[in-house]
Amino acid sequence: MKISIQFALFLLAISSFGQKVIPLYQGSAPGSETWSWDEQENSNNLFNTRVVYNVSKPTLTAFIPSSWSSNGTAVVICPGGGFQTLSIDIEGNDVAKWLNQRGIAAFVLKYRLVRSLTDDPVKELMGKMSAGKLDGDNASVIPLTIADGKKAMEYVRSHAGEFNINPNRIGLMGFSAGGTVAAAIAYSYTKENRPDFVAPIYPYMGAIPKTPLPADAPPLFIAAASDDQLGLAPHSIQLYSDWIASKKSAELHMYKEGGHGFGMRQQDLPSDSWIDRFGDWLAAQKLTVTDNPNHWTSKFTPQQLLHMKKEYEQKQAGDWANLKRFQEANLTLSPPKPNENRVVFMGNSITEGWGNIAPEFFAGKPYINRGISGQTTPQMLVRFRQDVVNLKPKVVVILAGTNDIAGNTGPMTLQQTVDNIISMAQLAKANNIKVVISSILPAFDYPWKPGLEPAEKIFTINTLLKDFANKNKCVYLDYFTSMSDERKGLKKELGYDGVHPNLAGYKIMAPLAEKAIAEALKIR
Repeated sequence: MKISIQFALFLLAISSFGQKVIPLYQGSAPGSETWSWDEQENSNNLFNTRVVYNVSKPTLTAFIPSSWSSNGTAVVICPGGGFQTLSIDIEGNDVAKWLNQRGIAAFVLKYRLVRSLTDDPVKELMGKMSAGKLDGDNASVIPLTIADGKKAMEYVRSHAGEFNINPNRIGLMGFSAGGTVAAAIAYSYTKENRPDFVAPIYPYMGAIPKTPLPADAPPLFIAAASDDQLGLAPHSIQLYSDWIASKKSAELHMYKEGGHGFGMRQQDLPSDSWIDRFGDWLAAQKLTVTDNPNHWTSKFTPQQLLHMKKEYEQKQAGDWANLKRFQEANLTLSPPKPNENRVVFMGNSITEGWGNIAPEFFAGKPYINRGISGQTTPQMLVRFRQDVVNLKPKVVVILAGTNDIAGNTGPMTLQQTVDNIISMAQLAKANNIKVVISSILPAFDYPWKPGLEPAEKIFTINTLLKDFANKNKCVYLDYFTSMSDERKGLKKELGYDGVHPNLAGYKIMAPLAEKAIAEALKIR
């Protein structure tokens, strides 16, 4: 499949934060069969972040990147919180989202915790710490947390195919108490739960008995701060020293400032960038690129992919509607010749991809492709005058809306999408341009953002667009009927991801588009 650089940039930017919660055990967790209390949350505490507590039923929350951006690497994340709480956002979910943006699957582990007896578990934790009772209180639970970490590794590895993961590229990361879990497993594992790489972040090592490092110990990444309020900086140094003494791969980042528990918190300190250094380390381990030679990202180095992603983000920040994309091409385009039936195709990746996958459709015809991958109707409306009206076509073919449903530029209602397409049609008609309004192509699900159930939403928008076209001297171009299956999704043989047409799909679309253009040219 041929992919344009613009489409590649879009694919790098899309990510999926859809969350699937997976019970770690069938039935009661071994060792805590009598625990019956319910998991709770608290956001008003001394940590100034949301914490989860009273976990008695361990779970994994899966954050899976789109199939387009997935590189096959996965990380199980163990948040910290003194084995009494879990700092679920800055040491869990936020890390998972960062990894997703780099094509890495993430699984946030809620492991079993010491039961809190009040609704302020952080205050309880600090009280036990001040009284020197924390280690004793945690002693019976820590083996259970480590068992949960091992079980999480086993689950992800045994379900690697389901999540599009390479079973030999599954890492384990933990923060503080979660770092204890990660480090403990890095010292003692089986084939089924061995981490392929491990990243304890400011770990507490006092709860782990000293054991020899395994002969096949995984590569190690550590980050901590010298001013750790709990005095844990030496723990990271000792962990690093163990790896180096055994001639194993290890990298340590010890920041002057940052304190304990910095996670994804922004403090305007150098330690804020630890996650970027982790990204550099992953790239050096070749864990940010796919090992699938057929995946589109295999054609690029990690550095090129990172550069492309930054380029896309800069474009989005500085040119939201991508007005510069066709600026030069529009300036160099000659005015229409006398009697030329110029047609502009305005759209998103489906329109852009048409020029890449089936370029013969445009060859030798007065057809101009102005599709931009990933675009939503508000972006198209902003650039409609320069990319359509100013080119003075006789006909415009508008194909838009599926990215609105996917939320590519934020939440939108179905009516807002319809209204934007109507606005484009009205702007065209005001400039004597005939209008072809295309149906949105069928899609049962979006691979870059699963779970949105777009099929019925697409059907509803198409119904509204058809009604407008019939009442306002526009041509309605119905791709949907010929391309949808029994689920109102794209027929499998007509696409490669359930959304974008393949060559067979474009061969269905071509005669329908030609017929619609011919009808539009007859409108007076």
